[in-house]
Amino acid sequence: MSAFKPAYLIHGDDHGRIAERRARLRAVAESDSGTGGLELLEGEEATVENAAAALCAMSLAIGRRFVIVDGVERWKDAELEPLEAVLADPPPETTIAFFGREEGRAKVPERLAKAVEAAGGDVRAERTVKPWELPKWVVARAAEADVEVHPAAAKALVRVVGERQQRLLREVEKLALELGPGVRIEVAHVEARAAASADRKAWTLADALVGREAALVATTWLELRARGERLAGLTGLVTRRLRLAVELAERLEGGDAPAAVKSGLRMPPKAADQLVRDLQATDAATLRRALGRVADLEVASRGGGPATGEDTAAVRAFAAIAASP
Repeated sequence: MSAFKPAYLIHGDDHGRIAERRARLRAVAESDSGTGGLELLEGEEATVENAAAALCAMSLAIGRRFVIVDGVERWKDAELEPLEAVLADPPPETTIAFFGREEGRAKVPERLAKAVEAAGGDVRAERTVKPWELPKWVVARAAEADVEVHPAAAKALVRVVGERQQRLLREVEKLALELGPGVRIEVAHVEARAAASADRKAWTLADALVGREAALVATTWLELRARGERLAGLTGLVTRRLRLAVELAERLEGGDAPAAVKSGLRMPPKAADQLVRDLQATDAATLRRALGRVADLEVASRGGGPATGEDTAAVRAFAAIAASP
């Protein structure tokens, strides 16, 4: 059986990471003690009084009891006294975990953190990491998975995958599983695994934009979003593909033969054939306008445009490109 502390508080504005930790604790609790040894307090049930009562309640379950309380960012310092009294002398073989998803003025009360620490528990803040801090964050998360990531590889992973922490964490876990514990992840590992997957999908999206295949654009974008890709991480890859398309279109318009254009492409023959056919059906000016729209989209995705959701902004921009004459 795992060694648990009497209390935990997991809070912060990284809601995805908090949800993962909650799900992981619940799975471990059910594995150690069964569903009978776990009590969930959520929504309207997640009150200070109910949490204190759950700690004091007797249970017929065998083994450690677990109480998970979700939504403690709504609590106030002034109402914590009943819970503080129980946490001052926590019941044996019982673990209570508080989860708070902070946003704006919704903050976990400081007295709760102090009460958890006084009970011998742990307080962990899960904060959204600034973009320039992400490589260091990747290195730290990899260490938790018993994997070493070279700083250059961490930077490469952020460049390829994007800035969404949960997506980065999934890639780190995938690399750890594929390569085994104790391995040192280098740039080559990232390029051979994570990079290939992200690049192919981004290229599919870019090629669909070049071919003005509206349905494929929509389905590819939805698939990328479902996988956790962020717009900021995709626009760079799409931009590179569109720049190539502009260059090739200009060559075709300048009189280069399609076979000569295809001969220099580093892609499967069928994909090269399709790209050239798409280029012959459009012109460089249209592609340059598409490239400009994606550039505007990249600026907007990094906070430089209107306060529009990135999904809405992307759909509008991609639809406009696909509908271009």
